Amino acid sequence: MSFTIFSNSHASAKCALPRTLQVGVGRAIAHHGELLQGVFSDEDGRLHRGLVTLPLPQIGSVVTFWPDDSEDIRTRPENRSKAACAAKLAFQELGSPQVAGCLTIETSIPIGYGYGSSTADVIAAIRAAAAAIGADLNRSSICRLAVAAETASDALVFDEQAVIFAQREGRVLEYLPGDYPALHVVGFSSRDDVPVDTLAMAPARYESTEIETFRVLRGLIRRAIREQDATLLGRVSTTSATINQRYLEKRHFRTLMQICENGGGCGVQISHSGPLMGVLVDAKAYDAMARVVGIATAARDSGFTDIVTFSVNVDGAPVQNTSW
Repeated sequence: MSFTIFSNSHASAKCALPRTLQVGVGRAIAHHGELLQGVFSDEDGRLHRGLVTLPLPQIGSVVTFWPDDSEDIRTRPENRSKAACAAKLAFQELGSPQVAGCLTIETSIPIGYGYGSSTADVIAAIRAAAAAIGADLNRSSICRLAVAAETASDALVFDEQAVIFAQREGRVLEYLPGDYPALHVVGFSSRDDVPVDTLAMAPARYESTEIETFRVLRGLIRRAIREQDATLLGRVSTTSATINQRYLEKRHFRTLMQICENGGGCGVQISHSGPLMGVLVDAKAYDAMARVVGIATAARDSGFTDIVTFSVNVDGAPVQNTSW
């Protein structure tokens, strides 16, 4: 299936030539909350809300755009309005606002648990739209369009690259110097913590001492990534999660910390706006997998649910395990 389309006269020269509209496919991974979230300064010293996402590359969204001669962009399943909006914005960005068709959304990401399912759908839809007209969109443009479609967006467009990302602006505050250290993660949820609508919440008003702590944590996470130090990364993540207790409390945070300490984890991490939490394990430890099993078992015995194990930047690691 293909159509020939012509860009608007006001579009850039890059988009000024006729394009053949075809079936386009886009993909995006999930995430498991954040390693760090707070406020961080830009090059001019102005503060911005930002975060460092913990990628969950084993699951994701695949969106396929099927062009047709209808009058709008629809989705299957229906009512994925953010993904449809994102595709429309992408076609407008590329000088082809008249394109219509259907977005088929296939996802392995649980919806409503804080895994970034909405952002993954949006990013995959933007990539599918670009692929449908054989065009490229750089990551900064995709971020800008994603924020326009859903007000705030996670840094999923960067896959497993570590960045400090201003989620409400769609811009990178800092590209961190390398890949994440090799990690195993035991993730889980509590039935006593429920997802929240972060856009409806008043943003956290951090105290001056916390803002100074974020400045220190920024330097430490930079060092942890540069030196591939999983233990230091875990300290950063634990401190960030602890600060968040003042703003969106995890009711069983103390139990989370105890499981980490008893199981040999190098730190804890959370979704700062949802029920997800996890224990980080240094994948280079000689008994790393034994620690993972022990932590997952302790989480199950403590009443946590939706237990998963996955790895980040570990060669030959097993795929995501949900059999706990």
